[in-house]
Amino acid sequence: MSDETGLSRDELQVLRTLARRKMEIAADPVNLERREAWYKLDAGAPDSRPMVLAEFGSLTDVNKPVTEASLQCRDPFAREIERGLRHELYMFEVLKEDRVIEPYYAINWQVSISDYGIPVVQHRVEGYETTGSRSWDPPIQDIDRDFEKLRPRTCTVNREATRAQQTRLEAIFKDILPVTLRGSFWWSLGLTRVAIELIGLENLMLLMFDQPEGLHRVMAFLRDDALAVARWMEKEELLTLNNRNDYIGSGSTGYTRDLPQPDWKAGMPIRTRDLWVLCESQETVGVGPDQFTEFIFPYQRSVVAEFGKCYYGCCEPVNSRWHILKTLPNLARVSISPWADEAIMARECARRVVYSRKPSPTMISTSRFDEDAIRADLRKTLALAGGCRLEIVMKDIHTLNNQPERLPRWVELARETIAEQRG
Repeated sequence: MSDETGLSRDELQVLRTLARRKMEIAADPVNLERREAWYKLDAGAPDSRPMVLAEFGSLTDVNKPVTEASLQCRDPFAREIERGLRHELYMFEVLKEDRVIEPYYAINWQVSISDYGIPVVQHRVEGYETTGSRSWDPPIQDIDRDFEKLRPRTCTVNREATRAQQTRLEAIFKDILPVTLRGSFWWSLGLTRVAIELIGLENLMLLMFDQPEGLHRVMAFLRDDALAVARWMEKEELLTLNNRNDYIGSGSTGYTRDLPQPDWKAGMPIRTRDLWVLCESQETVGVGPDQFTEFIFPYQRSVVAEFGKCYYGCCEPVNSRWHILKTLPNLARVSISPWADEAIMARECARRVVYSRKPSPTMISTSRFDEDAIRADLRKTLALAGGCRLEIVMKDIHTLNNQPERLPRWVELARETIAEQRG
């Protein structure tokens, strides 16, 4: 066993072999073309092509693309590294979507963020803790009575543990694969998910009519707290760029030459305005545009304005509130979910905003894998949005009916349909 790594010789051999293959892929012309294609899409280049992505991280199938049985390492630390590397190799060698493999291994600062002073009790189904349905006990039942229980979140960073992890990884990969600090501390800054956890979904809607000042008070608190946490990260110099193959939104990837800002110089701390931010409000899908404009959007806009570029939306049909959302000054990509009106959004996005299409995952999840139906769905998107800056993202897949080969086949069908449309 190596003193530097704490791993056996066999485990080191496994990880180093995978690292070498990752570096080979990173230099592969196919991989390099994909990176440049993302930059072209983001810049709106006339020769940009539709991009294709397919996620598999939420699968609950026993038969996954990368199975537990295929992993060779037994040490938990090594096993997690191996799993991540094998996922990347699978993406390039089997899935063949447009995800780019970068020539580094990224880790994030080890940061702890507290709750709001009143924990939210979650109830989940055993075995489906990350992907299944849930219920919870909103701790704020009466805003006038309970608001004072809320506390701004506090943050701490364990720099020593982070550096120790980086040193260990550098010993594992030696001169094969660079290790870099690169990661984020939140998925979305849309605010409404947190709001409903604190006050409840039904109550969020009722308060718009019964106690509007109280709801404004909650939303202002969450806005101020989100910005305070971001400012703390900035002050502590923990923020890192998310302008490459970083996960910057609802399935998308962050390639852009617009970030960091032109006034940023190498060696300077990263600022929020050098970053992408995801904003969404899936929970308010049943809220009308006027209520969204009054109670949600002003607080989101204040947060989004502090960042460089915004990806907006996830599962909500954004067309009903597009007249509001398009006023965001840094809006660059928008999620076109299975419930969105594709025709309206294609006209609205045109070449101005990237049209991030999310086909329904049921098309590849049910007992029958209907290739004709899949082609028809893709043709509809390309007929409506083929002239847009287009990315097609298959995500939120919880099952492939234990047939993992379906996902790379969907990618093939997407590429074939795009080639057909482009002549």
